Amino acid sequence: MSRRSFLGTGLSVAGLTPLAPAVSRRTADPFELGVASGDPVPDGVVLWTRLAPRPLAEDGLGGLPPGRDIGVEWQVAEDERFRRVVRTGRATARHANAGSVHVEVDGLRPGREYFYRFRADGHLSGTGRTRTAPAPGTLPALTFAAVSCAYYEHGYFTAYRRAAERHPGLIVHLGDYIYEDSAEGDQPLPIVRRHSGGMCLSLAAFRRRHAQYKTDPDLQAAHAAAPWAVIWDDHELENNWAGRTPGKKTPGFAARKRAAFRAYYENMPLRRSTLRPGGRLRLTRRLHWGDLATFHLLDTRQFRSDQPCEDGLRTGCDARLRERRALLGADQLAWLDAGLRASRARWNVLAQQIFLAQRDHRLGPGTELAMDGWDGYAAERRRLTGSLLASGARNPVVLTGDVHVAHANELRADFDDPDSARVGVELVATSVASDGDGYHDPVAGAAVRAENPHIAHIDQRRGYVLCAAGPGELRAEFHTVPYVTRRGAPAAVSAAFTVPDGARSFGNA
Repeated sequence: MSRRSFLGTGLSVAGLTPLAPAVSRRTADPFELGVASGDPVPDGVVLWTRLAPRPLAEDGLGGLPPGRDIGVEWQVAEDERFRRVVRTGRATARHANAGSVHVEVDGLRPGREYFYRFRADGHLSGTGRTRTAPAPGTLPALTFAAVSCAYYEHGYFTAYRRAAERHPGLIVHLGDYIYEDSAEGDQPLPIVRRHSGGMCLSLAAFRRRHAQYKTDPDLQAAHAAAPWAVIWDDHELENNWAGRTPGKKTPGFAARKRAAFRAYYENMPLRRSTLRPGGRLRLTRRLHWGDLATFHLLDTRQFRSDQPCEDGLRTGCDARLRERRALLGADQLAWLDAGLRASRARWNVLAQQIFLAQRDHRLGPGTELAMDGWDGYAAERRRLTGSLLASGARNPVVLTGDVHVAHANELRADFDDPDSARVGVELVATSVASDGDGYHDPVAGAAVRAENPHIAHIDQRRGYVLCAAGPGELRAEFHTVPYVTRRGAPAAVSAAFTVPDGARSFGNA
């Protein structure tokens, strides 16, 4: 049934009570931000939308009528034409929550594809495709995409659309979903399109920034294609923030943090269980894909110590070696260790934000390391890799974002000893758009690999990582696009690696 015929019948459709057709002629379409789903479990999934007929309204409320809560109907069906509707219901888009809706659907069948849509004020949303997780004890194959870092001003989100076109069962977003600042001054990169407003300092500004990103058709396509598992990095709040310490040492950080956290929840397909008292969010959680894969989603921002040696690239920073320096923090590290020890999964996927492997940025004598990554927290990295080994968890695979450069890394117990124990592999997704078109320099990449022999691949073009996991191996493909400063770039596989079951390292692609 088409959008128009759905609205015009005046009849009940699969248990939904239709709104008066006249309403649709009086109001603007409230579904300008699309639909999304996330955090699948065997019997259900989170469905999300946010009503915003004027997404960039100055107050951040998307043009909702003042003080008005709006009833929203939703449907879940087994087919795209909604002939076999299996769940329906009503939710409320509250003005106080910027019109956001989080529906936690249950009663669905495990390992199945479903379609969903919403209706409000006489308007019908677009259709989203989602999937429930398989039942425990099963080993169905899974294709999933890893994406990160989408600076709106630096380019178009073509990589999101190309990932959606691969029909993944799950999309894992590794952070920097939005950028809180705005390009200014003599920045060498071209500004492809402008943020609405400058630096995000208030709840209204963060809501408006999320709304602007959500209006992008490529991002909407990716959200509608598959359920997402999301985790933040720094730009959802402020560049290189660390725990209670702002990245830019600006005043009013605590209030700004609460605003950013609230806007993030309002705009993501997250469960209510992520909400904590005082406006905090707990994004550390697990998703199980049968017995094939467990996704351990980690937060490397909220519990960390401040970066050592004033952040940046540093040589000879002894402070980075201190035992008490925290990144995940003791509680999160203990949670991860317990989950790894209890895991029955064939693949244990750690979704986190920052570069885990050691990387020496200086070619030749001497060492230069990035303090915002795990190199700035060497003792806690040693505890993490020790847990991955001692837990007996099968096939650790770490997904990373943040650095805007694709890498394939082999993780070692001691990165200075190439003969030390193999811990697992790290797949670093390049950015969707951050830093513009990017480039590929095989000579420079070879020099970096020679300095860091555990790095097997490096590419500075934009794109995403696509993984196909089965009982016997995981295949990781690095998909790149040649440009993002124009729309419609094609994607191609620039490199591929296989990880055989039990190898804890790369085999032959």
